[in-house]
Amino acid sequence: QVQLVESGGGLVQAGGSLTLSCVTSSRPFGSFAMGWFRQAPGKEREFVAAITWDRGALRYAQSVKGRFTISRDVFKNAAHLAMNNLEPEDTGVYYCAAATAPVGLEDGATYPYWGQGTQVTVSS
Repeated sequence: QVQLVESGGGLVQAGGSLTLSCVTSSRPFGSFAMGWFRQAPGKEREFVAAITWDRGALRYAQSVKGRFTISRDVFKNAAHLAMNNLEPEDTGVYYCAAATAPVGLEDGATYPYWGQGTQVTVSS
């Protein structure tokens, strides 16, 4: 059974930085990409960033471009999300997920595998 485990969340002041990590027990069969999503209280889950396993192609939500950087470690089956210049609006539970299709990487429905999430809180 594939497991995704996130770590690295916490409380940080606005303008600060955090790096989230996601480690998979094994790369899901047919996995094409890893993605990060977040959900703020009272809001729907939204796409943050994605990266493909093979070429490392990147996708970012407009709200995080220039501040967040997604990366992957193909040998450790891990993905990371470096978050800089954090804003209170970035507060939420961050989830990593594994996609098995090469399309719709900004759509959560593309991801059959999900972690439990890690809380990120940015104070003003």
